[in-house]
Amino acid sequence: MGFIMEFAENLVLRLMEDPKERDRKFRERVYAVKDRCEKTKEMWSYPLRPYGFWTFERHNAQLAWDAKISQVPGRRDPYDDLLQDSYGFPKFQTMKAISDVY
Repeated sequence: MGFIMEFAENLVLRLMEDPKERDRKFRERVYAVKDRCEKTKEMWSYPLRPYGFWTFERHNAQLAWDAKISQVPGRRDPYDDLLQDSYGFPKFQTMKAISDVY
């Protein structure tokens, strides 16, 4: 019976993660997040954003997939408005309304 308990104990000990390794990984992650936060806070402290700051993918991702905010005035491409005006469409017309015209 002692053999089974010894085997189970060794199995559990092998499956457990090393506390020193776990602590090292946690510290690395915390330091990486801290560095990223410091960089972000530094960028926020600039009076003007550096070139390309707002063109990062994370800033434009929601605008690309959310139709409610991608087609509001100020976010729309001004050339789209000119094209609609030249074809006589009223602004912000839905696809159903456009299909009713044709």
